[in-house]
Amino acid sequence: MIARCWRWLLLVLLLGIVPGGQAVPGASVWVLSVDDAIGPASADYLVRGLEQAQEQGAQLVVIRLDTPGGLDTAMRQIIKAILASPVPVASFVAPGGARAASAGTYILYASHVAAMAPGTNLGAATPVQVGAPSPGKPAPDESREDDALARKQVNDAAAYIRGLAQLRGRNADWAEQAVREAVSLSASEALRIKVIDQVARDLPELLAQLDGRTLVAADQPRQLHTAGAAIVEHLPDWRTRLLAVITNPSVALILIMIGIYGLLFEFINPGSGVGGVVGGICLLLALYALQLLPVSYAGVALVLLGVAFMVAEAFLPSFGVVGFGGVVAFVVGAVILIDTDAPGFGIPLALIVALAAVSALLLGGVLGMAIKARQRALVSGDAGLVGSLVTVTQVMADNPFCGSVQAQGEQWQARCATPLQAGQHVRVTARRGVMLEVSATAPSAQGE
Repeated sequence: MIARCWRWLLLVLLLGIVPGGQAVPGASVWVLSVDDAIGPASADYLVRGLEQAQEQGAQLVVIRLDTPGGLDTAMRQIIKAILASPVPVASFVAPGGARAASAGTYILYASHVAAMAPGTNLGAATPVQVGAPSPGKPAPDESREDDALARKQVNDAAAYIRGLAQLRGRNADWAEQAVREAVSLSASEALRIKVIDQVARDLPELLAQLDGRTLVAADQPRQLHTAGAAIVEHLPDWRTRLLAVITNPSVALILIMIGIYGLLFEFINPGSGVGGVVGGICLLLALYALQLLPVSYAGVALVLLGVAFMVAEAFLPSFGVVGFGGVVAFVVGAVILIDTDAPGFGIPLALIVALAAVSALLLGGVLGMAIKARQRALVSGDAGLVGSLVTVTQVMADNPFCGSVQAQGEQWQARCATPLQAGQHVRVTARRGVMLEVSATAPSAQGE
């Protein structure tokens, strides 16, 4: 029995197994970088990065932050992943001049370690929503429904960040003040009033400060050995970059327009394939992006109604009334399409006007072609048949005054006042059912 215990102890030493409360000496430190607005792409990148860091046995994940804020849903998704992560997470606002505003402040409070570089700032964590009162305005009227909604949002956000502050042992009073009054702090001030834990010039200095520190992640103590640890920069992959592009509200609006006009082109010219393929792909990408973004369904309906009106103008004799109404509906719908004022998620008015102008030009071009088509002489049916020059293909043996002619790609029976000859050019003078009345052309017309 004693010999068996010694063998197990020797095996443990040979494998270099470390007790669960410590990080493996020499384990890597993963670095994830966010330098834009917090959105669906950022959330997907950070959540997957935390999962991969755990799978690779990292001892610490550093989130390098520089963000003006972002969407509440994406922020909460990131915070849930941080709170559930068995690998400690350190949020580091860097380099100098960076900021962790709005959603970035919440992420900083949720992390096991909150650090900033000199010359950075955090705060201004008041939730913003279309129609919500901005900080500094008079006290809202409690009887108004929109003011009551804004007050609920602020209270919910204040309770949320206070809970995160109490969880990490940080300044909860200032956290609530950042939500209710949108105040901000510099790095040195944040360290002084215990909003953050560390101030470091760069990542190596931060890792040197954290060496030997014990953090609790997923209810398990983790002792860090970060001095001289290998640093793994986990950059956004193609999936994150693609998601960041298509979830840009401006790109999503452009994809909607390309998709609708591509499908319209395919319906007008069936069989071309290009319009259907490109339009279908763009429309599906746009719909995927919209379901990730906080969109106003009234805005989506107005955009689609506006495009439908502009398309209908090409088929209805409304003299531009329906088309003009479509342009107005499109502009209004695009303005209210994104239901948030979060930084980085607005649609520029210049882009909206440009898309409306392009649609109006396309509409004008369709109307112009329709007017020109109405002014042209008919080239089909009886109007295009009578007066046309045709060729005699066959003459009846028993009646040289009758035969067959080639007209509009078809064989017709023909009758003439003079004898016909095969290959002769004759002119159609009238139609009698399936019989054409023809007359011999002048010699000068033979070469027409």
